[in-house]
Amino acid sequence: MRFQNNIRFSLRPDSDEQFDLEQPPRLDKIPSAVVRRLALYSRLLSDLELNTVEKISSSELADLLGINSAQVRKDLAYFGQFGVPGFGYYIKDLRENLKRILRTDREVRVILVGVGNLGSALVSYGGFNRQGFKIEMAFDADRRKVGSSRGDLAVYHVDELEDRLKQSGADIGVLAVPVDACQGMADRLVAAGIKGILNFVPKRLTVPEGVKVHYVDLSIEMETLSYYLRSQD
Repeated sequence: MRFQNNIRFSLRPDSDEQFDLEQPPRLDKIPSAVVRRLALYSRLLSDLELNTVEKISSSELADLLGINSAQVRKDLAYFGQFGVPGFGYYIKDLRENLKRILRTDREVRVILVGVGNLGSALVSYGGFNRQGFKIEMAFDADRRKVGSSRGDLAVYHVDELEDRLKQSGADIGVLAVPVDACQGMADRLVAAGIKGILNFVPKRLTVPEGVKVHYVDLSIEMETLSYYLRSQD
């Protein structure tokens, strides 16, 4: 993820006052929890804009997400100043700024490795396209699946991975493969230039510095939820 030095954040659409990010924050200085909350803010603002809501306060934003308003202001302060004191935030303006920060103001190209049950479900999920993520290609080791399609998405054999990636310039690789194939596929993605990996496999990956891996382990999420259910007994 890179920040452009010419990004400007305006207080409001008709305001002359702006804030320059001539010295963008170092990515390693931004807590990952902050970045996750920025994504939540962006999603919520998109929903509010669809419902023709024009402005919101930090308290209202915090209440809708179940967090503290001071946390909202602190999160945004990492990247500049937003909003008008005593007024709040123009939703359209803040959402556009957050999309620039998250780099979702452009199309993010994604490739999927593994089109079993989970991979097929991910392809079928329409929310990715709505948020600017385009799954361009899918790969699988099962030759019976090669040449088939999942919706409009063609399935290629994993042997074609490197050659196909040269053509696509994908940003993110999604892994939904068996555990024993996970590290090897991650190594190939990294060697092909992928800098971001979303891993649905319950296995920690070893990747070079500069490559970011996010893990989605559904069993851990359910175990955590189960704990809270038991705690209510």
